[in-house]
Amino acid sequence: MSTAVITGTSRGLGRTLAERLLAEGWTVHGFSRSSGELTHPRFTAHAVDISDEGAVRAAVAQISEPIDLLVNNAGAASLNAMLLTPGAVAAALMRVNYLGAFHCLQSVGKAMVRQRRGLVINITTVAVPLSLEGEAAYVASKAALDALTKVAAAELAHQGVRVIGLGFGPLTTGLTRAVPAFKLAELDARLGRPQGTSLPQAVDFIIQHLSDASSATGTISYLARL
Repeated sequence: MSTAVITGTSRGLGRTLAERLLAEGWTVHGFSRSSGELTHPRFTAHAVDISDEGAVRAAVAQISEPIDLLVNNAGAASLNAMLLTPGAVAAALMRVNYLGAFHCLQSVGKAMVRQRRGLVINITTVAVPLSLEGEAAYVASKAALDALTKVAAAELAHQGVRVIGLGFGPLTTGLTRAVPAFKLAELDARLGRPQGTSLPQAVDFIIQHLSDASSATGTISYLARL
């Protein structure tokens, strides 16, 4: 039986992925600030603020079984023109989107190195390669995550641990709720996905990358035409 740690399982993509893995026989540990409503005999909810390094370490220490998969999914977004973005907003995005993933990767990565195996998936966004206007602070935080993916992959390659990034366009989650529908439609068309991307489709894309042969460590793949 395989074990996964997924951040942001209280709703959205994280919860949908957790439900899929549970249905396929996995044991899942969910890291979220709120517990959410997901219940299952093989699911353990951990109340964790991933931007708190000590809290992440304590939560990982509670997991007794080997960890096969870490999905750094939890994220935050803010739509602001660069010149109007408060510094506090930029700092908050960096804490969640980059430092939160860094803390989880570091703590779980140590366990994976001891096991000499494991897969880390960092969830990123098409906003980075597209340099989307109005999202400077968000894009910068996810670009930092992409850099972490590549460097961690190089450092851990000889320890049996793969690190990859998987990116998406707009998904129906809280992160896109404030974006006008016509803006989402324009971006979806630009990405070659005029019908948009549903959460189950995004989960299918993640599942496709769980095997060793699916993608080389350090690569970042997108469910989009870029």
